[in-house]
Amino acid sequence: MAPIRSVRKAVIPVAGNGTRFLPATKAMPKEMLTIVDRPVVQYAVEEAMQAGIEHIVFVTGRNKQAIEDHFDDVPELISSLTRSGKDAQLSELARMLPTAGSVSFTRQQAPLGLGHAVWCARDLIGDEPFALLLPDMISYGARGCMAGLMDLYNDVGGNVVAVEQCALEDTSKYGIVGMGEKTRHGFEVTQMVEKPPVAEAPSTYYLNGRYILQPEIFSILAHQQRGAGNEIQLTDGMLRLSAEQSFHAHPYEGRTFDCGSKQGFIEANVAFALARADIGNLVFESVREMVLSHEQAMQAA
Repeated sequence: MAPIRSVRKAVIPVAGNGTRFLPATKAMPKEMLTIVDRPVVQYAVEEAMQAGIEHIVFVTGRNKQAIEDHFDDVPELISSLTRSGKDAQLSELARMLPTAGSVSFTRQQAPLGLGHAVWCARDLIGDEPFALLLPDMISYGARGCMAGLMDLYNDVGGNVVAVEQCALEDTSKYGIVGMGEKTRHGFEVTQMVEKPPVAEAPSTYYLNGRYILQPEIFSILAHQQRGAGNEIQLTDGMLRLSAEQSFHAHPYEGRTFDCGSKQGFIEANVAFALARADIGNLVFESVREMVLSHEQAMQAA
């Protein structure tokens, strides 16, 4: 058996237009919308770094300069905070600043789908296995989702995906995997089906936006035909790769919020705010009062 190669790099695709959040995203990247006081994309970067990733590759598009600026130093701001004695803010900015040379950016010139975005990172990843994190999907739990994915990968190698369970009636909304033999941190994937009818769903485990993939996916995506939405779909490429290499799934024990939807974005803000020691109690009281007021209004209507 070939040795399992380390996963050092991660791809984070941030080229989407964010049309579901217009007009907020007319002049601001959707990835810079904030969950409490941090932009959505920062959660993905921190999750990757906590899992041992050493280098982040962002696949960007037009009007995404704010993302590059966010992960860069700002001497004028640092000087201002230093003069004002705002040590907590200085510490937070220093903590989130990537090491020099540990972040790269490449362009996806046309919106041709997730598979095409991943393919655009091929030269920066090279012939290495890599992590892929969809920044709209934010993991919420005692441990980041990617860390668990790394545990599974270090056991079995190959390709691994993160999954969560959904209600049976919701399987037609997601990419669903079939369950095979169990392992210490997950199970073998026997099928991958995109949005199957309820009667045809092989399980209730859906793909939640976290992957570790072998570099052979790039040569597949280079020749992948367009699929759903007239785009190059990553799932189609993974299906072809699964005919040659193993896939395993790690069931995430936390919860993933889809911050590409308004509902998921609001839920994530509430969940992360409630978990904060500085504002959690205040937010809880405010939300409780709003819910009670809403219930009373509904009853009076």
